[in-house]
Amino acid sequence: MNAAGSGPDRAEHEKAEREEAEREELARLLPAPAERDVPSEPYLHHKDRLMQHINDDQNPAPARKARPRLLRPALVMPAAALALVGALAVTFTGGGGSGDSAAQPRETATVLLDRIAGTAAKSDVQPVRQDQFVYVKSVGAGAEMKENGASELEPRSEREVWTSQRVKRINKTGEIHDDEGYSPMYELGGSPAGIDRPTYQWLASLPTDPDVLLKELYRMTEAEDGQEKAQAVFEQIGRLLGDVMPPENAAALYKAVAKIPGVTRQEDAVDAAGRHGFAIVRVDKRTWVANEWIFDRDSLAYLGEREYRTKDFAAGKKGDVLSEYALLEHGIVDHYRERPQGDGTTK
Repeated sequence: MNAAGSGPDRAEHEKAEREEAEREELARLLPAPAERDVPSEPYLHHKDRLMQHINDDQNPAPARKARPRLLRPALVMPAAALALVGALAVTFTGGGGSGDSAAQPRETATVLLDRIAGTAAKSDVQPVRQDQFVYVKSVGAGAEMKENGASELEPRSEREVWTSQRVKRINKTGEIHDDEGYSPMYELGGSPAGIDRPTYQWLASLPTDPDVLLKELYRMTEAEDGQEKAQAVFEQIGRLLGDVMPPENAAALYKAVAKIPGVTRQEDAVDAAGRHGFAIVRVDKRTWVANEWIFDRDSLAYLGEREYRTKDFAAGKKGDVLSEYALLEHGIVDHYRERPQGDGTTK
């Protein structure tokens, strides 16, 4: 009788102990309240999209649902990128205020992208160890959305980001330095290397056949509400190309994006640092927002990115800039808060 009666009590006691242990473990993993919970940068795009997306000329559609990892509004580093469709030899003139030239380009977007891929394949990239960090310094701004759907670009600011290259699941994924000082970057519950936290080793594991790679990217990429799937993949490739990776993987990504429909070339564009270059552009035909990646005319190096409206709406206007970004410096360092020097060492 006593043995039978003690069984449920013991089970309840053991259950309570397990729940308490789980609460203590969760509390240990969470960041301290005084620290800012900010998302990891190189693989994130613009925080909330900072705009009200629309489906027709008259009525704004509800804002896109932010990806789970995008927790708060903040200017986030997009990535290097490109894009393009086969045989399009058009000049993009759909707004954006960055060189609406009517002149025909000297080469198609496909040809330009192929040249960029060739340059990437010849780049001298040193493998990155898991105990190292990718350092990025950038300048940019995001637009603040008004309640009526209008947007206003905030002042530009600089930021530095250090991202961990650990492949295993980790909670602290990096650090940010901006006007508010140094802040840790956390992923609640931890984050392993993957599409949302692309480390050097994870990027090196991607297929190098462009067709296979593009199919895999479509599988891994989730479109936001109201967004074209092709646009989501285009932007995802852009985020990946902002990271350090083996040359063959970078070249494969450029060639894969050449298979995405709806991409064009623009003859002149300007990044957030005022530098001019060629641009590869894609417009989402559901939201009528353009994403534009800018490359140096001579070296074909990635310079920066802009996002802007391409149609007038009730509150927003064609040419309204929703975000702008310029890559100023990047490299590999051995510790948080170190900065690369010209000779490849850190300081």
